[in-house]
Amino acid sequence: MPKLWKILGLLLAVTLLAGCGSLSPLPTVIPTSTLPATATPFQPAPPTATAAVPTTVPTPTLAPTPVYPGYGPNSFPAEINPLTGLAPQDPNLLNRRPIIIKVQNLPRYDRPQYGLSLADLVFEYYTEEGSTRFAALYYGQDATQVMPIRSARHHDIHLIRAYKAVFLFGYADPRVYERLISAEFYQRLLLESDRAYPALTRFGPSNFLMANTAEVQAVCARNGIDNSRQNLDGMRFELAAPGGGTPATQVDVHFSAAIYNRWTYDAASGRYQRASDTQNAADAAS
Repeated sequence: MPKLWKILGLLLAVTLLAGCGSLSPLPTVIPTSTLPATATPFQPAPPTATAAVPTTVPTPTLAPTPVYPGYGPNSFPAEINPLTGLAPQDPNLLNRRPIIIKVQNLPRYDRPQYGLSLADLVFEYYTEEGSTRFAALYYGQDATQVMPIRSARHHDIHLIRAYKAVFLFGYADPRVYERLISAEFYQRLLLESDRAYPALTRFGPSNFLMANTAEVQAVCARNGIDNSRQNLDGMRFELAAPGGGTPATQVDVHFSAAIYNRWTYDAASGRYQRASDTQNAADAAS
């Protein structure tokens, strides 16, 4: 009767363990009844072979990729940014004028610039003596730190008119400044002053002039500047690239021996990444 001995042995072990763990009364052991012996010892039936059932992992239901209908060059929906072809997280930001801010590119020790990656559009153009400067345009999202801000150039007049923008800058050559303040958009010019605070402030030990685009709307309201939404038609946005072109994974741009950069396509993000100069090309080893 091997089965009976196993059961009794197990009960005895449990009883001993319980006695070691506490001082509570021991439970009463009820003896197990003896099974009558049979002439033929019990032989368990061999297990029936069954085929392994594979575990089924449910396939997740993928949401369909939304169809991008394409927008422009006119009749943009009210919730679509006409400068990117996308819907901003906060559609209320589109109920204002774009903001253009002048950001310097030299000297190199003032890099990296702040806030350029948050702009809808960034214009880089040659200024003088081998240098370039950025005109960063903000509309569909704000940037609380844009710097270092520097002076305007003649080319900015065309951008202000094209985008009907509010313009933040750090003064200008007297000839450029005279053209700016004589233009029809002179009220939308914001220089460092009590009038422009807190949209324009100074930052850190470097004393950089810094812009906060989120404050521009309040500054405009306080100074009676027309900051209403403007018609910005003109650009066309499609998901598919137009036909007839040549694929390009790298573009090199040389403005001068001092200013040059490279745009490299990153397939993972679907964007071009920009690398800029670290020394003058004339002094480089290659």
